[in-house]
Amino acid sequence: MDFTQTLQVSQMIVSELSGSAFVHKMQGLLFKSRGLEKLGQKYLDHYAEEMEWVEKYANRMIDLGCVPQVKLNQESRLIEDPVEYIKADLKLQREGVESLYKIMPALATDPTTYDITKAYLADEEEDLYWDEEQLEMIEKIGVQNWLVRQL
Repeated sequence: MDFTQTLQVSQMIVSELSGSAFVHKMQGLLFKSRGLEKLGQKYLDHYAEEMEWVEKYANRMIDLGCVPQVKLNQESRLIEDPVEYIKADLKLQREGVESLYKIMPALATDPTTYDITKAYLADEEEDLYWDEEQLEMIEKIGVQNWLVRQL
């Protein structure tokens, strides 16, 4: 069986996700340093969760006889304003979920990677919904009240 598409998709996810996971870690550290303990911990936990997905895809590539490549992404700036960060993260989440939906058909001939990606997609949708819920809450209760909840 030809696993070329599986390997390409897996490498893309490993590269992109490891970079965005590290940004989440740095954002978490920044938010915690500003006293936003809950929000900071949310993103530190998110980092750990995303690195588990990186590991799953890397292991799948290794199982298929391919050595994953370490590709460093371009520089990313941290966003100091938590509300602006959630807005930016929501935009990235939407783009990521849309991309995952588009690549699912390419994985149909590899049930193992398809199942990993299906579970990853569900996890990413949850993250997207969390961002949306936070922005809705900010709109309803105001930024200051929302920030108090993040302490």
